[in-house]
Amino acid sequence: MQILNQIIQGLLLGGYYAMLASGLSFLFGVMRIVNLAHGSLAVLAAYLILVIVQHVTSNVVLAVALAIPPMVLVGWLFNRVILQPSMRGGFLVPILATFGLSIVIDNLLFLRFGADTQSLAPNIGMLSYSSWNVVGNLYVSQLDALTFATALVLLGGLQLVLSRTGIGRAIRATAEDAEAIDLIGIDSRAVYTAATAISLVLITVAGAFMAMRATFTPYAGATQLIFAFETVVIGGEGSLWGTLLGGIVLGVAQSLGAQINPIGFLIAGHAVFLVILVLKVYRGHFRNLRLRAILPTRSSGATA
Repeated sequence: MQILNQIIQGLLLGGYYAMLASGLSFLFGVMRIVNLAHGSLAVLAAYLILVIVQHVTSNVVLAVALAIPPMVLVGWLFNRVILQPSMRGGFLVPILATFGLSIVIDNLLFLRFGADTQSLAPNIGMLSYSSWNVVGNLYVSQLDALTFATALVLLGGLQLVLSRTGIGRAIRATAEDAEAIDLIGIDSRAVYTAATAISLVLITVAGAFMAMRATFTPYAGATQLIFAFETVVIGGEGSLWGTLLGGIVLGVAQSLGAQINPIGFLIAGHAVFLVILVLKVYRGHFRNLRLRAILPTRSSGATA
């Protein structure tokens, strides 16, 4: 029963990781950019929601809704000022640019809010600690269940947008070939802007759940980025439902690792990520070796 409990807790934790990583995975799938400011933007969203809760409304759901428009504006500026100009410099420049942005965000948040830990848990009442007794000693946190359900809704909604709407089809086409899209009269820059805005909406919701689940500080972004990056790599870059699978694998690994040893929570997750990463690297290497073995044979046969 204890192992089953840890697996269920890990599965629900995976819902949070999937939510956290969805914006990172989506942006990479569309623009082929690894956004190293992803974690810092989630923390920025958490602080914005905290300010709204403290000064505008105590309703967290309403605060999240009010935080989305300014975060979309941040996404528009992020895309226009940093992402699109840096994309012209090759693969490495956007990575360096987003890394620099993360440092700026972290330090501005520290300058404004200091190093004190913050949390939205006091603002959601009993939801922060209530649970359901499923059977025997098996309990399910209500907040964790809500997090997992929200992740399913976000991923499912985004999948519907991509498959059933005009902007979704434009995003998928731009991800395949931006130059061809420009030739048929669709502005790829506008599509990239829309994709970045969608990514910031996902990041805002993830930042809200991060703030409700635990405490956070101005420098919490790096940890969130690591979890999001590991989830994306495990599940497959640019795959929405793969992101959910990656989050579940990471969450279950961490939960089982914590059962073995308190510090095993992090070690087990990092170990699973490393194993899958190595397997992917070697799979790509062996595929290239097979291609090299086949191509000379075909060439020699054509010459003969």
